[in-house]
Amino acid sequence: MRPTALTALSLSISLLIAAPFAIAATPTTLGQDDVAWLKRDGFGLDTAAVAQYRALGRKALLEKQLDNRIADTLPAPVEAQIASYESFHTPLQQLLTSIQQEQELIKAMPNGPEKDAANKALQTHANQLGQESQQAEMLHAIYGPNQLKEQLVWFWLNHFSIYAGKGRIRWELADYEQNAIRPHALGKFRDLVMATLESPAMLEFLDNAQNAKGHVNENYARELMELHTLGVNSGYTQQDVQQLALILTGVGIAPTNGKPEKFNPKIAPQVVKNGLFEFNPQRHDFSNKVLLGKTIKGSGFDEVEQAVDLIVQQPACAQFVSRKLAEYFVSDNPSPALIAKMAHTFHRTDGDIAQVVRVMFESKDLLANAGKKFKDPTQFVVSSVRLAYDGTPIVNAQPLVGWLNQLDQPLFGRITPDGWPLDNESWSSSGQMAKRFDIARAIGTGNNQLFTPVGSDARGAGFPMLTTRLYYDAIEPNLSQATRGALAKATSQQEWNTFLLSSPDLNYR
Repeated sequence: MRPTALTALSLSISLLIAAPFAIAATPTTLGQDDVAWLKRDGFGLDTAAVAQYRALGRKALLEKQLDNRIADTLPAPVEAQIASYESFHTPLQQLLTSIQQEQELIKAMPNGPEKDAANKALQTHANQLGQESQQAEMLHAIYGPNQLKEQLVWFWLNHFSIYAGKGRIRWELADYEQNAIRPHALGKFRDLVMATLESPAMLEFLDNAQNAKGHVNENYARELMELHTLGVNSGYTQQDVQQLALILTGVGIAPTNGKPEKFNPKIAPQVVKNGLFEFNPQRHDFSNKVLLGKTIKGSGFDEVEQAVDLIVQQPACAQFVSRKLAEYFVSDNPSPALIAKMAHTFHRTDGDIAQVVRVMFESKDLLANAGKKFKDPTQFVVSSVRLAYDGTPIVNAQPLVGWLNQLDQPLFGRITPDGWPLDNESWSSSGQMAKRFDIARAIGTGNNQLFTPVGSDARGAGFPMLTTRLYYDAIEPNLSQATRGALAKATSQQEWNTFLLSSPDLNYR
């Protein structure tokens, strides 16, 4: 058994005195490789995922997922829940105009209890919008029919990480996920970089909204190369950072005060707008620059597009992105041969993410490392809920957000721009495992409020029944002896559920 805190947890469980809970197994079990592949393909097993796999087969399912031919349609109650969120049905321009007006009104108030209450109400509103975006992402992860795409959405949200607690970003989270990340999760990497570059959330998080001629801010330029595209020690210099920062001057956000902007007629044609994104030539440094050894003539927004094209075409970018994808899906230490194949495909296809992922999923490495990749908190929570409730729409997603907070991986909660770590060691401490056991118990016993509407005193749906056909088809045949022994000693279905969800077998994929 794997040498982690899970071992001790499993052993302690096996000492409990109990009786087995089971139903008759069916003969239609999946092969071990099939289950291992599905665990890498999606956040976790449910009946729909297994049925889809059986109907299409591995190759056809992968093609359908990568071609993005599986609609993002969620169960109707889940769709309605997300649609009810203010941050998803209100345009970002309206949200930011509203906050600016509120801030101006509060600023004009005299100091005192009324001003304090108004500030508190504004923060409460911001927190509500942030929680809506967190809940919506978790609901997509649990119920999204294209599970490979859902994993990539989470991966890119983490790769192009933003922090909700800064400035107005809580107002901008839904727009970031919906318009910058999700549409490009399976597309060209260059388009994904440009979408994040033009996102108000990224522009404010990494301060490029403040980057202007004569007041240059290098923060985003540095992270764009170090964290988003090339990686550390990839050959770029501090001078490259400075030159890229000059190229990015004027890249920012349109005013949200409702007043029309006035531009000099000579430069007005050079203004570029896309939603709230704005390239303002009046704030741009038009000098010639030299980036990564190539001269980029001062020409306005075209400089930005040239710079991004140049960066993503670097061999280091193909290597960096391929390695991170392999670290997330395959192994903490992916083989150089796999990375080389993925990087070659990245370069050959002009950064086609779907084609790079195809190479990875068709490689022998994917299954050679089966059962050795430890789930991060998001994977643990999502896979547990998918298995426990098997497509049944939950009505209250806030417990999901709370569990990730408890597990020290809050969505949009990484203060530094490097994203949450992807390796096993970061998430397998004894403290982490104790928290996972508590969450497994909350899910396994039904004591979790997932089926209790917000503000209601109604009781939830009770505890889930995990001894189902799905369990016997796809999970039970592959359980370790230690987990089987622990399950055999459970004294109730709720306890059995808890032991299964917290077992080493379900914490690895």
